[in-house]
Amino acid sequence: MPFGTDRRVFTLAFARMADALSNSFLIIVLPIYIASGQVGIEGLVGLNVGGFVLGEQFLIGLVLSLFGFLNSFGQPFTGRLSDRTGKRRVYILLGLVILGVASAAYPFVESYGAVLLVRAFQGLGAAFTIPCSIALVNEYADVDSQRGGNFGVFNTFRLVGFGFGPIVAGIVVAGGFGRGGVAEYAIGGIALSGFDAAFAIAVLGAFVSIVLVTVFISDAESTRAAAGDDLSIAVLDRSGSRGFDPVFVLGVGTFFMAVTIALFATLEGPLRARLDESTFLFGVQFAAVVIANVLLQVPIGRASDRYGRRPFIVAGFALLIPSVFVQGLITAPLLMVLARLIHGVAVALVFAPALALAGDLAGERESGTTLSVLTMAFGLGVAVGPLASGFLYNIGSISTPFTFGAVLAVLALVLTYSQVEDSLSEPDASPDRAPQD
Repeated sequence: MPFGTDRRVFTLAFARMADALSNSFLIIVLPIYIASGQVGIEGLVGLNVGGFVLGEQFLIGLVLSLFGFLNSFGQPFTGRLSDRTGKRRVYILLGLVILGVASAAYPFVESYGAVLLVRAFQGLGAAFTIPCSIALVNEYADVDSQRGGNFGVFNTFRLVGFGFGPIVAGIVVAGGFGRGGVAEYAIGGIALSGFDAAFAIAVLGAFVSIVLVTVFISDAESTRAAAGDDLSIAVLDRSGSRGFDPVFVLGVGTFFMAVTIALFATLEGPLRARLDESTFLFGVQFAAVVIANVLLQVPIGRASDRYGRRPFIVAGFALLIPSVFVQGLITAPLLMVLARLIHGVAVALVFAPALALAGDLAGERESGTTLSVLTMAFGLGVAVGPLASGFLYNIGSISTPFTFGAVLAVLALVLTYSQVEDSLSEPDASPDRAPQD
């Protein structure tokens, strides 16, 4: 296979790409679906709960966030379950089946509570697929020097699916590139709305993943791992030289960064109205962050091997501040695409070097446990972002969520600059130094 990567890793990567594409479909489709009147929310909008008046954007944000909460909090437990049973493949398939069944259920639910239940079911499915897939990618490495390449291939394909899903979703729902209502399709004499077609493609993505995993993937021939009972995360610096543990600080920064990425989706209606744009163009704007990250994470990660991790992380958080803030002020669609691309550059500057720095600091601790601090933080940020965005929009204006995101980026910059030292004491700036994949 290309780059010396195990074909099973490529198969898992393709399967994860199809799964990620189908899930990112729903990030674009569900807000439109709920706002279209297909889901009964009339009795909830305007309801006063403890002094807070529920708005449509908050209800949409709750649906989007629920998936991430269950996914992130479930991963340590499903991952440990797969460790103790010595099984990965069966849990990956279980998760994919759950995701597919849930996607197929959307056209048949009409109440807001039922939509929440289906979305929660999907979060449970993802909690099985993600940690077990990553564990297999790790175990397929014959030597340590293959792990970086394996994870690079796997993560790149995943982000490609997640990045292009919203673009395709916008085309499917609208029936093309133009602005307008929901499309209607006739397939084999059966009439389908743009929503039905989008949900069908989400089911198809899960089905493709199931076939690939069933035919080509098997559990690695390794001894059963012993999962630890202690899932605690160090908060204070164990060496005593700094106030906080650097991995914890990187996790907090990653959480803040992920929140800024996820602020955008909940505001689809207000943003499209202000920018006077189509669903397709909004999908392009949403995907721009992910696409920039896909293109840059490998070269930036290799550059951090050569020049050190901390400079890139600090630069990323510094760039994150203005790129998020201006999204609340922009009134031209193409300027929004540019802002989102710069946002993606900032994410790439932070994420790959932060993972590398956390890996460098793992020391005698389990590297999987250490790195899970960042991956869980990212998942939680993606879950909190839509909910925070809907809440802040309800109590403020369209610029309020993005101002909040910029403040989080400032806090991340201050924490990283003051609490995190570079893990490479003598970075090699020589162009002849070969990166260790």
